Amino acid sequence: MGRVLVVNSGSSSVKYRLLEGDERLASGTVERIGEPGSPVPDHEAALKLIGAELAGRGLGIDSPELTAVGHRVVHGGVTFTEPTLITDDVVGKIEELIPLAPLHNPAGLAGIEAVRRLRPDLPQVAVFDTAFHATIPPAAAAYAIDREVAERWRIRRYGFHGTSHAYVSREATRLAGTPSAGVIVLHLGNGASASAVSGGRCVDTSMGMTPLEGLVMGTRSGDVDPGAILYLARTAGMSPDEIDTLLNRRSGLLGLCGDNDMRAVQERLAAGDPAAELAMSVYCHRLRKYVGAYYAVLGSVDVIAFTGGVGENSAPVRERTLTGLERLGIVLDPERNARGERTISADGSPVRVAVIPTDEELEIAHQTLEVVARHR
Repeated sequence: MGRVLVVNSGSSSVKYRLLEGDERLASGTVERIGEPGSPVPDHEAALKLIGAELAGRGLGIDSPELTAVGHRVVHGGVTFTEPTLITDDVVGKIEELIPLAPLHNPAGLAGIEAVRRLRPDLPQVAVFDTAFHATIPPAAAAYAIDREVAERWRIRRYGFHGTSHAYVSREATRLAGTPSAGVIVLHLGNGASASAVSGGRCVDTSMGMTPLEGLVMGTRSGDVDPGAILYLARTAGMSPDEIDTLLNRRSGLLGLCGDNDMRAVQERLAAGDPAAELAMSVYCHRLRKYVGAYYAVLGSVDVIAFTGGVGENSAPVRERTLTGLERLGIVLDPERNARGERTISADGSPVRVAVIPTDEELEIAHQTLEVVARHR
């Protein structure tokens, strides 16, 4: 099957998992990279720490059993629509996309360059968060703004969480038992996104040019009238940076009730907190709207799949989102939902509702091996 090291480089952390087939051999995280007082000054030092830890277990980066390294890269724009073998040219093109993901792509590149220096002989593959959504049609991808402006500044819907949506939608298609299945994936964590998938191809997704659009999230607003942003700039005198902070870091569940963790929101809700009730209501109302919209986009739905920390663990969110949609063929089984079983819809429900834990690292490993096999 081949042994693959999966590297997920953030601005101040590197997460890794070593896999052989579907078996996890090792995993971990190096944090506080480059922060004051940290013993880890940069990503290369982090990768060396990871290498030393793996070597101590006989699984080092210099191990001959290591087949390839797969890197998560957040933004591939329209340039990268599938996992790609990393070359100097690919690195240069990822650098060109930094304006579209200024916080994320530089971190991904730092991890790539660090591993390339440590193991220049080893095939490395970039797996892009945006790639799964590259199949959405122009009607879903284009914003209704001046076309020349949009083309010049690369303004369009890209979508994110694509690696998770790819993995979960494929598992949901297997549950449906037909390769032409219509699937709605609800990836709900601190970040949240929905996708409509038909026959294994994404046809719409809730995140847009940035991860800010769409569902209510932990600290992000999701959909907001653009006129409200102009109003804040003109009337409230807020700067672009202040508005950015408001919508990305002080909104969502946090903005509505002061907590960005759904577990805390549910505890406060049980205690009768009205702010928590508002947060939960807005959160689930937005989800419900997207389920309805994507049902219309697909025409028919075989599976609705919940995934991510909230999607996998919050029975109340699943219940509030879908209860009352029986006439659409969506019938929850309350007991199965409360237990968090794999299938939480009732027997005979035309639409199957499932809880499918995501595994982005495993998806990256599989895509990495597929790319390496093609280039042998």
